[in-house]
Amino acid sequence: MNGRPLPPSRDLRLVHVDARERQSVVSLRAGGPSFGGEELAICAGPCAVESREQIVATAAAVARAGANVLRGGAYKPRTSPYSFQGLGRDGLAMMREAADLHGLAVVTEVLDPRDAEIVAASAEMLQIGARNMQNTALLRAVGETGKPVLLKRGLAATVDEWLLAAEYIALTGNEQIVLCERGIRSFDPSTRNLLDLSVVPLLARRTHLPTIVDPSHGTGIAALVAPMGLAAIAAGAAGIMVEVHPDPGSAVSDGMQSLTFAEFDSFMESMPAVAAAVGRRLPKRFAAATLNVTTPP
Repeated sequence: MNGRPLPPSRDLRLVHVDARERQSVVSLRAGGPSFGGEELAICAGPCAVESREQIVATAAAVARAGANVLRGGAYKPRTSPYSFQGLGRDGLAMMREAADLHGLAVVTEVLDPRDAEIVAASAEMLQIGARNMQNTALLRAVGETGKPVLLKRGLAATVDEWLLAAEYIALTGNEQIVLCERGIRSFDPSTRNLLDLSVVPLLARRTHLPTIVDPSHGTGIAALVAPMGLAAIAAGAAGIMVEVHPDPGSAVSDGMQSLTFAEFDSFMESMPAVAAAVGRRLPKRFAAATLNVTTPP
């Protein structure tokens, strides 16, 4: 291909790389976290908001380690109807309080078009999960809020299908879209999903939208999260999304892929060298946090 962008789908008009002179940067608020610039976006938090104590403690820990966006689910899309479905509006309020206490932005998932405005009132960024990537009514509703949107790749979605889902959002007039690779379904049960890191540099040739990577869902195994997160940054990801929990063993969902606070600290400490190698840097709050660490004699 001689370094040229790959041939586009004829229907990729607003999100295609040629639609903009340069790669987009999506900012969550003035002076706040952004996706696509030199500074990485670090989204961290529990799979689900379980209690005020849990989300406040997690927000404190991830902020202290250098994250700048709090993730967490108030509305949970579960495979089984008998599994924990989330705390709903109460969970949103807890998450907003925790984020405000520790200077974090909020990203959280919307499941129903009727809830889009409700969630938008509590979050800087709205997430479309893998199960809903092609829910066109939801794509439109979330786009119409005017808030930045995190669009996760579907379990078996091609790159064109993923980008066409982003096109639905962009057609509402909202092009503040960030793509998130979170693994695709594979024949091999060794990991929860197959994390497709090749898609990161591929998307840079196909779209002006920034891409982040979720190594928690992409692997389903806590021990693999940090290595694959670092690999994602090396591949050019604009940020990462990681699940962190005070006690993964007692988590109501996804405990097996959640990092402890200490594990997240270690992950963050290993990140600057990799980021620097590809021309990125960690959020300013990470530098501030490291200045407060006392080096033992």
